Amino acid sequence: MGSYAVLSPCQLSVCSPKSNWNKAYPSWPCKKLRTAQSTRLRCQKMYVPGFGEASPEAKAAKNLHNFFTYVAVRIVTAQLQSYNPEAYEELMGFLSRHSLNDGDEFCANLMRESSRHKSLALRILEVRSAYCKNDFEWDNLQRLAHKMVGDSNTRLMRDYIRETTHVDRESEK
Repeated sequence: MGSYAVLSPCQLSVCSPKSNWNKAYPSWPCKKLRTAQSTRLRCQKMYVPGFGEASPEAKAAKNLHNFFTYVAVRIVTAQLQSYNPEAYEELMGFLSRHSLNDGDEFCANLMRESSRHKSLALRILEVRSAYCKNDFEWDNLQRLAHKMVGDSNTRLMRDYIRETTHVDRESEK
């Protein structure tokens, strides 16, 4: 069975000190550090290929933006259900005909439906903004994301070890 080493981007020697590669790709995250003994590279961030003009953070922000619209719609429908059943029914009917995958498109279509729908759309925009600025727990998001990645990686590695070795089978005997 072969063994593999996992290297961080900082350990890879793709940027030689004499290379013009960094000039051709200015977004490459390696910076040259000159010391008396040697020339080393220090990486600030990982280079993530395949995202085109947007960073992974920009893609995540876009998804969160659409998610905030979904949350705002849920909040507004819950509010309407208790104090304005007629508006609730109108919004639910609109929801059954239009997708919430693109939050801005959903709100734009809602505004253009009728003057009554326009006021619902404006309420959704107001709630979306307030939720994003005041109620969404950004620190909790980061903590949960770190925990989910760590737990998932541990589980996947443990499952793989169990599948490929006889450790569990020998300990059960």
